[in-house]
Amino acid sequence: MDLNQKGSSFLSEVVQASGETLQACYQCQKCSAGCPVAFAMDILPNQVLRHIQYGHREKVLSSKTIWICASCYSCSVRCPNNIDIAKIMDTLRTLALHSEFKPGEKDIPIFHSAFLDTIKSKGRIHELSLILQFKSKTRDFFKDAALGLKMYRKGKIKLLPSKFSGGKEIKEIFNAFEKGART
Repeated sequence: MDLNQKGSSFLSEVVQASGETLQACYQCQKCSAGCPVAFAMDILPNQVLRHIQYGHREKVLSSKTIWICASCYSCSVRCPNNIDIAKIMDTLRTLALHSEFKPGEKDIPIFHSAFLDTIKSKGRIHELSLILQFKSKTRDFFKDAALGLKMYRKGKIKLLPSKFSGGKEIKEIFNAFEKGART
């Protein structure tokens, strides 16, 4: 497979998974100029799109940028071609989780996974479950213990999850997504 086929393969994969026409990006850089977390990124949002267009799969999926993205949609709102860049970043995070590449950020993908697992199992976020799952995966049990205790004392962290009647529907959404991702 030559470089052009490899490049178009990654581009096609991202386009199909996101539903966005990122080929329409002409590098105006409005997405990067408006990004509130661009200062912390290793690749700016417009550069991510260019790397996808060139087929640089490893560079994109192992970047810090896709994990640092705050999904604030500033980039998507600013895009003159109506490319939902935040949606592409979310797609890239999903692809990165299922890739063989080492993530550019160590703990953020773990937190992302723990967050989604907590919502899937509880139907909504339960901070204590999220923290426990995250800490068990990172093996960094005591780093924020004092802060956690302080938050518990102030009532910011509850021992038990609050009642939520939509748990079944949330699980169905996750199951439908996982079934679609496998096909």
